[in-house]
Amino acid sequence: MDRVELSALVEATGLAERRGAFVFLSDPNASAAARTQVEAVRATVPGDSGERGWLCMATGGSSGAVRFARHDENTLMAAVRGFCAHFGLERVNAVDVLPAFHVSGLMARVRCAATGGRHWPWSWKELQAGTRPELPRGDWVISLVPSQLQQLLAQPDAVEWLRRFRLIMIGGGPTWPHLAEAAAAARLPVGLSYGLTETAAMVAALRPEEFLAGERSCGKPLPHVRITIGDEGAVWIAGESNFRGYFPDGQEEMAVRTEDLGRLDERGNLHVLGRRDAVIITGGKKVHPVEVERALMASGEFRDVAVIGVPDNEWGEAVVAFYPAAAGVKPDLANATRELAGHQRPKRFLPLADWPRTPKAKSTAPRCAPPPSRPSLHCNLLGYSVSGFTWEGRANL
Repeated sequence: MDRVELSALVEATGLAERRGAFVFLSDPNASAAARTQVEAVRATVPGDSGERGWLCMATGGSSGAVRFARHDENTLMAAVRGFCAHFGLERVNAVDVLPAFHVSGLMARVRCAATGGRHWPWSWKELQAGTRPELPRGDWVISLVPSQLQQLLAQPDAVEWLRRFRLIMIGGGPTWPHLAEAAAAARLPVGLSYGLTETAAMVAALRPEEFLAGERSCGKPLPHVRITIGDEGAVWIAGESNFRGYFPDGQEEMAVRTEDLGRLDERGNLHVLGRRDAVIITGGKKVHPVEVERALMASGEFRDVAVIGVPDNEWGEAVVAFYPAAAGVKPDLANATRELAGHQRPKRFLPLADWPRTPKAKSTAPRCAPPPSRPSLHCNLLGYSVSGFTWEGRANL
């Protein structure tokens, strides 16, 4: 796929905005504050001509600050080649329920177009309601976030439909153990994955046969990248799909140091442990929110949960869990925390009546900014993506 073809594909999404040599993709339904940030970035004078890195994709993650990662036909095609080689696909046919302004939604379109496959956009709400496309013959793939997979597993007809896929890519957040086991019990061809907007989506993934054999990591690196673990456990990614820096700067990023903590096991599989900037220090002990979230979700007491640390006079930081409120339903907290060590157990469980979600059906957790006078009792709730892997991207599929 050359520049002209990619430019036409991006324009066809109806979400592209051209500013000189640069094309921007961002969420048209973002908050007013986010739109103000986007406009401010777009108005910045770039430091180069845009020959490399002309396609600018919005990314924010848990920092809340909107930035645009610069890509072009070369970075995206490197990602396509790596994806196809990793999964042994010559042609990619995709049912796509993700928005094009997310790198995972855009890459579904790019993979199909670049390989001569079919891209079949579909409304998540229709899929959720039981209206599903009848798949023609051939190998088909679909990308879902964990909460979407959980909802479809509750529908026997949806499970039967999902079995027809060659690959069900799961990313966008941590997959809790009982969800993974339910998918395996249903014999679904799942591929747990890891990637970022900055890497043109997926850079590590399990193959379905590995998942069905019991592996629960993010799998091995795709052929076009090299993943290493650096200082303090940070995940580093080097490869041809890495972005050309953030707009307006044009710095080449041969290796990206992510905000994620991880490890590589003896087989070369990547295990993502959580965010470097999300580690909670409580009573002198480290707590990774993603580990607590997985345990709470595995208990079956919550349909969604988000764990954060808030300043606390006694503990330094207190572990706090938020969950969607449901009328007349109270979780069994003893059951919910039975697999957690004492220092991992949330000091408070707070129900939220309004549980927001992003267009990818990912929950947005509360971020707390407690006033100094009563740090353990007050918090201002601000939305931010709960990502386990880049997750906003952090696991862009």
